[in-house]
Amino acid sequence: MTASPLFPSLSANALMNRKLSSMFPLTDEEARAIRELPIQDVELKSGQDIVRLGERPYQCCLILQGFTCVYKLSVGGKRQIMALHVPGDIPDLQSLHLEVMDISIASISSCKVGFFQHEDARRMCELHPRLTAAFWRETLIDASIYREWLLNIGQRDAYARVAHLLCELLIRLKAVGLVEDHTFELPITQEEMADTIGISAVHVSRTFQALRNNGLIETTRTRIHLPDWERLKEAGEFDPLYLHLRGKSA
Repeated sequence: MTASPLFPSLSANALMNRKLSSMFPLTDEEARAIRELPIQDVELKSGQDIVRLGERPYQCCLILQGFTCVYKLSVGGKRQIMALHVPGDIPDLQSLHLEVMDISIASISSCKVGFFQHEDARRMCELHPRLTAAFWRETLIDASIYREWLLNIGQRDAYARVAHLLCELLIRLKAVGLVEDHTFELPITQEEMADTIGISAVHVSRTFQALRNNGLIETTRTRIHLPDWERLKEAGEFDPLYLHLRGKSA
């Protein structure tokens, strides 16, 4: 898998350090412990399950390149995407403490992920107790994002939902150095976007066209540029407080 210019090939350990540092002040010793954590890189095709509902995993995955999603299916087979994860995220970190997965996680683009064993992570946290707090903060921020998504789907119209999600992705990707001049990769199909924000794929297409016509987005294949950041934030009622980033990342 070849990284695009906006998704440089960072090592798994360097990316984990960058992500955790964006929301928690790491000491040099803690950063070194993360660099020494054994992580195995694996490349995945789009549409592959990483972990399934009901499984009992013994490892966590760190997203290195591409996007993944958390999803659940209704009895009738309809999918709700409940979270999008970008490079630097650890979407199944809760499996360190919850024995059985109550969600499924899948790639929604070609991906590279890094797997690290629960046993190794627990040993690292025992030796460096503040890293337990860093991982705990990661899961708390995931919960904060879930709450904001609930508001987005429940109370905003389609135009605002899409605008808000694009604002969020820019900030999250910027925190790990994957944004250049308000431009980033968005390897998501219209169907996946529809399952994310609770509208039809046709409505997604019309909403993106409206955002383009209003000068708020420019798209080229899987790349998206946000030329008028302030107006897009206003359109999406976006306030990054719920992402709880620190320092320059905020």
